[in-house]
Amino acid sequence: MYSSSSLVVRCDAAPASIRRYLMIRSLFFFIPIIISGCAGIPANVSPVTGFDIDRYLGTWYEIARLDHSFERGLERVTAEYSLRDDGGINVVNRGFDPEKDKWKEAVGKAYFVGDSDTGRLKVSFWGPFYGGYNIIDLDKKNYSYSLVCGPSRSYLWILAREPRMEEFLKSELIKKAKTLGFETGKMIHVTH
Repeated sequence: MYSSSSLVVRCDAAPASIRRYLMIRSLFFFIPIIISGCAGIPANVSPVTGFDIDRYLGTWYEIARLDHSFERGLERVTAEYSLRDDGGINVVNRGFDPEKDKWKEAVGKAYFVGDSDTGRLKVSFWGPFYGGYNIIDLDKKNYSYSLVCGPSRSYLWILAREPRMEEFLKSELIKKAKTLGFETGKMIHVTH
């Protein structure tokens, strides 16, 4: 029986070709786990069912969000969704950076995770890396608002078809997100 320190020494003593083989093999094992985890959904949070992508397409205005680096400081943020030829969805996120006095745009693609009538997608703006896009509340009658989260409780957005939302409705969506464990006190209310 080896102690963990003797195992490390023995592994370090292995020829470079074996160490390289073991490292590459471990990468092939862990990368799919990491990538699939990024397209996940937080525990005890469920995506909407009865979802209709055709009604979801078009322009959405960001009403509120949790802060994250890729949107930090942006105002007048919109998301535009359209169908792709391969059955996926084109995603164009756009926002204005008042400090730099210029628009910032990110173009990506999204695909369903599971059934297309469930509001659970994976979205990518960077090559093969996907993040979760989970619609957890939706105005199913008019498709006028949605509550969206990412793969963890660090990502949350309130979207609407208009640049403004009634305060009562926004408060209700924030309250729902809070009961699901999101830190809603840290939400940024977007200027349009």
